[in-house]
Amino acid sequence: MTTTKHQNTEFTGNFAKDESGTLSSSLKLNTQTQRSLQEDQQTIYNFLFRLVRKSSSEVVLQEFRKMFIEPVYDLNSEPLQALYRIVLANNETEFINTLKRCCYILINNWDSTRQHQAIRNLVEIFPQRISHHAVPLKLYRISNWMNTFVKSKDFEDLKIFAFRSDEGKARHWSDRYTSYLLVPQYIESNNPVEQREAAKTLAKQLKDKFKFDLAMYTARSISPTAKENLSTNPTGLGEKVVDVIKILVGRQGEFKYNELARIFLRQTHDLNYEEFKVSLHKYLTFGFAETPTNSIICHKLIGKLKILLPEYEGQKINRQFLLKTCQFLIDNLTITDQEYPSELFVLLLSQKKTITLVILLLKIVLICDRSRTHLDTCIADLIRHYKNLPEQECQWVINFVEIFNIAFTIYTEDVQYNLVKLNEQENRESMMAGENYRLFSQVRLNNKF
Repeated sequence: MTTTKHQNTEFTGNFAKDESGTLSSSLKLNTQTQRSLQEDQQTIYNFLFRLVRKSSSEVVLQEFRKMFIEPVYDLNSEPLQALYRIVLANNETEFINTLKRCCYILINNWDSTRQHQAIRNLVEIFPQRISHHAVPLKLYRISNWMNTFVKSKDFEDLKIFAFRSDEGKARHWSDRYTSYLLVPQYIESNNPVEQREAAKTLAKQLKDKFKFDLAMYTARSISPTAKENLSTNPTGLGEKVVDVIKILVGRQGEFKYNELARIFLRQTHDLNYEEFKVSLHKYLTFGFAETPTNSIICHKLIGKLKILLPEYEGQKINRQFLLKTCQFLIDNLTITDQEYPSELFVLLLSQKKTITLVILLLKIVLICDRSRTHLDTCIADLIRHYKNLPEQECQWVINFVEIFNIAFTIYTEDVQYNLVKLNEQENRESMMAGENYRLFSQVRLNNKF
């Protein structure tokens, strides 16, 4: 937080002019009692902490409205006086930071007591703020900054907590992937600690719910008697989801993906970086069928790896090289510079190689779990990139995210999926197609890769 002191100015009988209008002479600052901006912010936070823990959400929202939505001036209110000193300092950035932290203090407390309607009510009062024309000149600056906030990404981030995708129907196709859209919020160090905590908590809740619903759906799908009361399908794939899981599990072949990752790490830990990149390429493309499209993918991957950090090729591989390499590959398989889908991403999906792309990303994370957050951030960037397209126009991207979500739930969570052969005469082709196989899920005893 900024610790800049307020200017040594005492307002007595004159108006203080600024670019947005005038502030009332009733806003008086006594130089002997001035406090830092940080102290004023803490006064507001402490007030809300106490209020939200002992009062109803209706009372809390009423006080919040008096501060930010329909601002009033009250000489007897210490938190309101603190807020107006922040306004008088004419620091819009710190005002917005104060507003955001206030919101997430309330959200965290209400979420812990499952008052989700209160969170929705908080977000829904923002559009109800009074217009510039109805605001007294002394409060014009607050209204102006609030208008800016409501049009900002910060407010879009806030709305995610009000309209959780696990409560009712999704309003937009991207709402199904809220757990990924929350990642940039909790990794951004400049966000208030309460916002980062709220984002991480909600993302985990949504992922855990998806994991549970997927396991329950697949478990009941194997029983003819249970199909009448089939659990909710958490994906957008419809009944095809069971076949997709069978394909993902069946494609592992002789070596499980987790086991293959352990073997790779064990065999490469003493290599120099140049040798490591060659081995990494072999690991990623292990099991690729010999097709023209796969040949192109292999060629492009080796080309990407050759140009990566050539000046360090003589050095021994270490955790930092591994992380940088995996993040580099993730960028080249998803989205570049947080803006445009990569060449390989478009190529793989246009050639209907969705599962191939998902497995490549999975293999990367299984050898470097520290790259998972970076990958989730890239998935969030992809979702935002295509968010403005109608669902029917970006179905291929949605299909990718769905399969990605399923695959990473299967291989990086604590539920294990297995195919059980019903007919010993069945061959591998039948397994790949899921014919005469049943899918079973169970808790994985050891999730350490």
